[in-house]
Amino acid sequence: MRAMFQGIVRCAALALTAWLAGCASTPPAPVVDLSLPNENLSAAAAAGTAAQGYRVVRGDTLYSIAFKHGLDYRDLAAWNGIGAPYRIFVGQDLRLSAPAAPAVVATIPVTPEPQPGQAVTSGIGEGATTTPLAATTSAPKPSAFEPIAAAPANSPQSPPAVPAPTPATPAPPPAPPPVAAPAPKPVEAAPPVVVAPVPPKPAANAPELNAGGVTWRWPAEGKVVGTYVAGDQTRQGLDIAGRAGDPVRAAADGEVVYSGNGLIGYGELIIVKHNANFLSAYGHNSKRLVKEGDRVKAGQEIAEMGATSASRDELHFEIRKNGKPVNPLDYLPAR
Repeated sequence: MRAMFQGIVRCAALALTAWLAGCASTPPAPVVDLSLPNENLSAAAAAGTAAQGYRVVRGDTLYSIAFKHGLDYRDLAAWNGIGAPYRIFVGQDLRLSAPAAPAVVATIPVTPEPQPGQAVTSGIGEGATTTPLAATTSAPKPSAFEPIAAAPANSPQSPPAVPAPTPATPAPPPAPPPVAAPAPKPVEAAPPVVVAPVPPKPAANAPELNAGGVTWRWPAEGKVVGTYVAGDQTRQGLDIAGRAGDPVRAAADGEVVYSGNGLIGYGELIIVKHNANFLSAYGHNSKRLVKEGDRVKAGQEIAEMGATSASRDELHFEIRKNGKPVNPLDYLPAR
């Protein structure tokens, strides 16, 4: 019976040993490092999207580049560090979007507490004073069992205070004799102010209309065969029909900032700057009569109508406000 009990104990011990050995040999669960880059990620996505740019070619101006990409010329100049008169050069690389703003981390300075005997500075800049800081250890207080003797008012150690002699006040100097004031000159009456009458505002059907701080007029006399449609890249202005050689006139006073044929789809193109906010464009001309830098007046002939980059003789006319096309019919006088 005892031998049987020992055999059962021995078998149980062997089974426990085998179970522990099996647990020790079980491999751990795999660990995946998700912080490593994915090999399937494209290099472009890993590097980020580069800022859109443009390389200047012969015939470009800052205004024509901004016009082509629907930008305000002032933004384009600011993004590229170009000041007036906005000169650019062939081969120059321009960015067409605002640079990313650098991250700013705010830090709060920590001023350490002054130690005993350390100098403390007060004031800012000139005139600052430096004062040594007294030790923070206070003087020992007298014991409650030690009486504090108060010195009598007439103590022999304290001589009586002697008042200082008061200096004599000098007599004030004699007042100067009064000076007689000059007699006032006669005042001449001012001539009456003549106020010029305010001219009446032009009627809605007048040949000119002031809108946006610019006095506008129609650039051509033909029939409108194409109108502006917001958001349509192919209908950003008016198409005015006519015959080859018909006069194309400046819609308002301004300065010619582009005269060329470098913008695809516009043919022989002229762009006039009227003020800081408004430009006007005249496309499909057969002949340009003005050059960049010319000052033009409203109604002045600046080109001859044609069919360059168009299927018929017509004028393509646009108005841009802060670089964006707007409906010219909102600015031109009613016919």
